Amino acid sequence: MTLEDLKEFTMQYGDVYFHPNIYNCAKLAVGAALQLVDSVMTGKVRNGMALVRPPGHHSMRNAANGFCVFNNVAIAAQYAKQTYGVKRILIVDWDVHHGQGVQYSFEDDPSVLYFSWHRYEHQKFWPNLRDSDYDNVGKEKGAGFNINVPWNKVGMENSDYLSVFCHLFLPVAYEFCPDLVLVCAGFDSAIGDPEGEMCASPDIFAHLTHLLMNLAGGKLCAVLEGGYNLTSLPQSVCQTVQTLLGDPSPRLANLDGPCESALESLHCVRSVHRQYWSCLQHAADLPTSEISTKRIKLAAEEEKTKNGQEEKTVEEKVWPEPPKRVTPPIRTAVLLPDDATCPDECRRFSSSEDPDPEVVNKLRENFLKTTDDTDALTTLSRLIALAEKMEKNEICNGLALVRDVSMAMMCLVQHAVSSPNSRVLVVCVGDTEFPSSVSNDGKMLLFQFSNKKSEEQKSKYNITVELKKGCTEVSGFIHAVLSLLLPLAYEYDPTLVLLVRTAHSGVTDSIWQQLTGLLQGLAQGHTLVLMQEAEKACVSPTASSLLGHAAPSLGQLNAPLLEDVEMMERLRHRLQVDWKLLQTTAPETGGGVEH
Repeated sequence: MTLEDLKEFTMQYGDVYFHPNIYNCAKLAVGAALQLVDSVMTGKVRNGMALVRPPGHHSMRNAANGFCVFNNVAIAAQYAKQTYGVKRILIVDWDVHHGQGVQYSFEDDPSVLYFSWHRYEHQKFWPNLRDSDYDNVGKEKGAGFNINVPWNKVGMENSDYLSVFCHLFLPVAYEFCPDLVLVCAGFDSAIGDPEGEMCASPDIFAHLTHLLMNLAGGKLCAVLEGGYNLTSLPQSVCQTVQTLLGDPSPRLANLDGPCESALESLHCVRSVHRQYWSCLQHAADLPTSEISTKRIKLAAEEEKTKNGQEEKTVEEKVWPEPPKRVTPPIRTAVLLPDDATCPDECRRFSSSEDPDPEVVNKLRENFLKTTDDTDALTTLSRLIALAEKMEKNEICNGLALVRDVSMAMMCLVQHAVSSPNSRVLVVCVGDTEFPSSVSNDGKMLLFQFSNKKSEEQKSKYNITVELKKGCTEVSGFIHAVLSLLLPLAYEYDPTLVLLVRTAHSGVTDSIWQQLTGLLQGLAQGHTLVLMQEAEKACVSPTASSLLGHAAPSLGQLNAPLLEDVEMMERLRHRLQVDWKLLQTTAPETGGGVEH
């Protein structure tokens, strides 16, 4: 066709650009996506990203649309099913536009779970489809497998994105249990993009990617979609790729709660999907009052009608360049008894320096008062040395087998909180003794999974989850991790994560590995794991997660026990006063954070 012919031909389709070479370009784009699926499914690579143009998620079976010719991700999903017999595929679309082409391709297919958040503004934003709203859940057998989160105002921030991941997307994804994860990786949802007008920083994509990497045994394929700001686009792509490579994630400081509009959307989506997903069975009813942004929108339109349309001006956003992500020279150091084998790829830790006499005196005074236990003194001194190496970023994470896990934990906490800017997140799985009170100065946040009933903790920094069947109940444990622990941990923003596994905790290796993997998105990957000496069999799977290998699949999850869900909801309601990322509904009077 001539250029004139092409211009006329283009008019038949929605917002798409044709060029004499478009067919070859589009074939290369979808071919790259298929090649990536081949590489991941055959084990040639663990994960990957296809940097392609043209994008694909708007393209439909019978029409090009929205700059998209072939639907790269939809075709890749169908190809994975046909070529490799993949049974369940998760498609995550974090582009700022709704990928209606993907939705239409699989809306009646329960083997594909499609999740999209997108700028919607009550159908005022392109592609202006009623099908993009929260109540479009899929058809026939595919009902419940189409999840739309409409953003009804611009300016969404990191807190809004994380909130939707923790309280909606991740619980459903774990229940679905995909065999392959595909990402419609559009970065017009990042700050500075003229299309999206959102305020999420590029480094949020490091965390979204990290949270996906323990699903499907780590089989993750990201495929580029939109992105129209030539600063935030490459920054966001680099953050995604560095995470896929296993580099430690940057800290997300100053997280606040989601805004009122985001909470309203989250509330609506959870409500309509609770009949399809057992992890959402406790979700609140649909809001009884009018959505706040709809009222604002209507009022603004009335005002414009009175005063005449004014030309829209978009304020140019300025944001700092993401900090350089430095991978420490040693990924994982282990502190083990001499008779324990050091796992492959790990470094056995041995401090060449003599212990600081002041540290030794403190250890004797606080932890070894009644005994002259040289072995215990040596172990505790080496633990402190390991923590200091992590603080200096010479070591990323560590694992230690110790004789007394409670003593080792308290020793490390006491040492860590003595630094002026340190914040320690302690996650304890199983029962152990703690001091009667945890300080309220914010230097430490304690989150414990307990097997026995304990007195209700009143402090915002001392939180206990008591599961009816203990840590052996997979669905309840994972539900607590995703909907309570992760939001708390991200809002707390620790500098060190101390993960403690007590004797007879009952936790299985697969759950333990998932927990270990998820927590490494915090504190720039600085996670120190403590286990009892008798837990030698757990060293290898723990080290595997610390090294960045994906945790084994947990299988499709059943509904959590009703008693556990009710207990967690009571806990969440009590804590959300202090921890805003635990919110899942906007107060009727409007109480979300205003961005």
